[in-house]
Parts: sequence; C-alpha cells; structure tokens
Amino acid sequence: MEDATGINNSYTRREATKLIAAAGASAFLPGALESTAAPTTMLLRKIPASGEELPVVGLGTWQTFDVSPSATVRAPLKEVLQQFVQMGGKLIDSSPMYGESEVVVGDLAAELKVASKLFMATKVWIQGREAGITQMETSMQEMRSNPMDLMQIHNLVDWQTHLKTLRAWKEAKRIRYIGITHYTVSAFDKLEKIMQSEPIDFVQLNYNIATRQAANRLLPLAQDKNIAVIVNRPFESGSLFSAVKNKPLPDWAREFDCASWGQFFLKYILGHPAITCVIPATSKVKHLTDNMQAGYGRLPNAAQRSQMEQFIQNLI
Repeated sequence: MEDATGINNSYTRREATKLIAAAGASAFLPGALESTAAPTTMLLRKIPASGEELPVVGLGTWQTFDVSPSATVRAPLKEVLQQFVQMGGKLIDSSPMYGESEVVVGDLAAELKVASKLFMATKVWIQGREAGITQMETSMQEMRSNPMDLMQIHNLVDWQTHLKTLRAWKEAKRIRYIGITHYTVSAFDKLEKIMQSEPIDFVQLNYNIATRQAANRLLPLAQDKNIAVIVNRPFESGSLFSAVKNKPLPDWAREFDCASWGQFFLKYILGHPAITCVIPATSKVKHLTDNMQAGYGRLPNAAQRSQMEQFIQNLI
C-alpha cells in the first residue's frame, strides 16, 4: 500500500498532497475543490462506552515504526507523527508484536511533545497471566503512557486469562479501555462470541471494500453492544491499490469529497456508522497526509457505498 497510488481524473494522490502542503493542512480539503464551506476539522465519532470522541482516522504502526534508534532512520517517522497530530489525528495503535514500534512511538511523541494529544493503544500478545502483566508494564514504559488509553488482547491470544487482568487494571485506572483484536475473517466467530458474552469497550478487526464480511454480523453487533470498532487492513495489504493502478477515479467520487484512491477506500469504511476509527499504516508523510484527508468532508451514504462496491468488484 506504500508504493501504489490510483489516478484521479483531476488530481493524482501526489498532486493532491502537494496542494495540501502548499495551502496548509487545515486549509485544503477535498470538498474545497468545489466548495469554500467544507469543514476544517476532522470528523469525530464517540466511543460508545464513554461518549469520548475520537478522530475517525488513526495511525497503525505494523512494520512502518519498527526501526532502529538512529535519528536519521527515525526522522521520516517523526515527520509522519507530527503531521498526524497537526491534521487532527489522535489514536495510534501498536503492539509488542511490532518489534521496536512501541518504543519508537513513545520516543517520538516525547520529542515532539505531543504525547498528551494522542490516544495510545497497544496490545498484550503472550501466554500466561504473569507474562502478560510483565509485557503490558513494558509496553506502558516504552510508549510512556500511564495510564494506557486502550489495552487490547492481540489476536485473542490467551484472551480469558488476560481479560481478567484487564478488568482489574481498568478498575485500578491503569488502563482506560479494554479491547480485543484479530485480522482474519476466520476469527470472526470467536470475536462474535466474546462480543456477545463479555463487557469490552473496543473490537479491532479487518474490514475493507473487498473484504466485507464484518458487516454481516460483527458491525451490527458492535452497535447493539455499544462497542467501538477500530478497522485494520483497510487497503487489504496494498492489493486494493494494485487493482486500481492506472485506473481513473470515478467522477462521482467528488460527491463525497474524495480526491484519491486512498481516500476512496478509507471513506468507504468510514461510511459505515459502526466504525469508530480506521488505522492505515504508513512511513511517508505524503501518504499520511492523503490518508488523513479521508476524515474530512462528506462520507458516502448507503447508496453510494453500494455503488463503490460494484465499481471495485468490476475491477478486481
């Protein structure tokens, strides 16, 4: 998803990014191409468990933030994080599974003095109660987040054991929210059972315009159970960009303030009312900027989302 961009009839992803940089991140919005009345702040959605609002576009760190301590190597990520905050981003998601990502997030947030503006989310990914406690304490130290805003059970590893710890930690105010995660459709039955039977605040799952199974049962269930939804794999590991490479963005995408293929895919996801936040990962400022624009302006309605599905189905 890093090396492919779709072609827009009027603006490529690169050209749109240049315009944003020239006009200022808060001044240029997709809707500004046609209207001067476009909103200048990112859309917000409420966490059902509390009513706290989150910007709808967050930032993932899988692979992209797993880098060495070198200041030179980290410099592009520092720019990404700075732009993320400037454009209204808040939720940043990591995991012990992601190598050095947690410590890189913590270090860069401290250097930029933006930690207080972030909603820090990470995961426990290990077997056993004591091992889980040790891992989570390390994550909090590395991300410099105490309390941790959101602690999730990564891919449901030993979830029953860790859920007991998370409930105790939430009660003790060591974490603010509890979540569970997975990234494959094959895990949806297990996710559904936990969502039905356990009081959790967040579920993180895979959902995009090509892989839509979550909309069958899990997204309606999340609405019924007042569970916030974070979406991973929004670009289907980059395959969606490959499918639309050298294809023109349809003219009607402007109806929901869409100026690139990246925004097309993200706005499709955000058009579903159950989605709280989507977390595309990138190490490049130009792609971060474009991704963030998906959270501005209009989102597609149900009829437009169906039109988007049919359009992409004809391409892949």
